[in-house]
Amino acid sequence: MKFVTIRDLRSKSRQIQNDLPKYKEMILTSNGKPIAIMSVITEESLEDSLSAIRRARAISAVTGLQLQSAKSGRYMMPANEIETEIGEVRRRRAKR
Repeated sequence: MKFVTIRDLRSKSRQIQNDLPKYKEMILTSNGKPIAIMSVITEESLEDSLSAIRRARAISAVTGLQLQSAKSGRYMMPANEIETEIGEVRRRRAKR
């Protein structure tokens, strides 16, 4: 896996563009921390690539929620308490 800094992206963008097909993915960093993934795509694979990324994000979000639920003990809540909690959140959002 190849790491590329923001500075390198600005100053060596042509080289990075040429190198990307060789590496398939590159990690863009800022101050030593990863901030983005650059990946090779084609016009034909664009929609499939975006769909895969969105699916991975959704799975990650659900997994995170499941872990939070297990840690807090909420997984043991009865259905009526869950519905009440959902209703309260929806009411707070509607007031915004």
